[in-house]
Amino acid sequence: MNSRNSSIVHYIPYSILPSIVAPCNFSKPNMPVNVEPILSNNGPSTGQLQLSKQKRLHWWLLLAFNIIFLLVGQAAAVLLGRFYYDKGGNSKWMATLVQTAAFPILLIPYFCLRSSDESSSVSNPPPILTLYVIYIVIGGVIAGDNMLYSVGLLYLSASTYSLICATQLAFNAISSYFINHQKFTALILNSVVILSLSASLIAVNDDSDKPSGVTKGKYLLGILTTLGASALYSVLLSLMQLTFQKVLKKETFSVVLEMQIYTSVVATCVSIAGLFASGEWRTLQGEMDGFTPGKLSYIMTLVWTAVAWQLCSVGVVGLIFVVSSLFSNVISTLSLAVTPIASLIIFHDKMNSVKIIAMLMAFWGFASYIYQNYLDDIKSRKAQADASDASLY
Repeated sequence: MNSRNSSIVHYIPYSILPSIVAPCNFSKPNMPVNVEPILSNNGPSTGQLQLSKQKRLHWWLLLAFNIIFLLVGQAAAVLLGRFYYDKGGNSKWMATLVQTAAFPILLIPYFCLRSSDESSSVSNPPPILTLYVIYIVIGGVIAGDNMLYSVGLLYLSASTYSLICATQLAFNAISSYFINHQKFTALILNSVVILSLSASLIAVNDDSDKPSGVTKGKYLLGILTTLGASALYSVLLSLMQLTFQKVLKKETFSVVLEMQIYTSVVATCVSIAGLFASGEWRTLQGEMDGFTPGKLSYIMTLVWTAVAWQLCSVGVVGLIFVVSSLFSNVISTLSLAVTPIASLIIFHDKMNSVKIIAMLMAFWGFASYIYQNYLDDIKSRKAQADASDASLY
């Protein structure tokens, strides 16, 4: 989920921090553009306006915290993952496992928020069997997607990997159109085309920055698996949004945490099974002994990579919950466009002219979508204002 993860969903809040800021209301706040104060005979009362402002503030706090979680978590996870490979790590299944293995961290906010959310649960919850099927399917796909990302990061530099992952915005625009029925405007189309061209530039670029020991064939495999992972991640985000809207139908933090926890449990079990079935578990002791910075550094690298991926996944799912899957992927893309700069500073990745152009194109594609969101927001606010004016007469 990268995401990414991530857990793509590598999927899909709702952190405990917003609950500290606004402890009296754990239900999902309305977006600012959708807040409509109830009118009294003389217009909105002072209390109603204050409630509306509180809801807007609550929504913006949720949005801000989840964006921070996604940006920081994803950038840290990618850099730590590349550090693991650079210093002697070589297990693809271990790199896959750490992307979901830290899910127990979410049990703390889950049990703290669950009782507060029970009052806002729907009267007709979905059948348990339906939920099990959804979680198992999504969790299994997450594990496969995480493996694709692990292979991509193994054969690519952190900067190249991040620039190719930026294509997930283009993939998500397409999947959101077909699955979530979101608009496909000229600006979004421009974003799709630009990001696709950016990835193409990376694909045809010389492989002078590939990790040591990586052949041209493996370098190409890294590009293809990263593209495949980005496409699958985008589909998963759209499916998660559809699940929230059509199946779960509950607007609480706990249901979002449940989605993340249960799918991560499945993905982690699949990753552990893959680790043992592949025989890579036999090499872990040798990896630890041969890890350049030392055994303690090996353990801490895996631990903090797991925590970073989970932090990223929390942000991804939270943004899907608060806004949409497409917006969540846009923020992921922003992080992936910034990560190459961090890679240049930390790992001294080569930034030739082609990669610089590709990075600028990624920012252009991101800006196109943001501008479309800006136009949609203006249109929505105008419609809300017209509706409020009409209700006064």
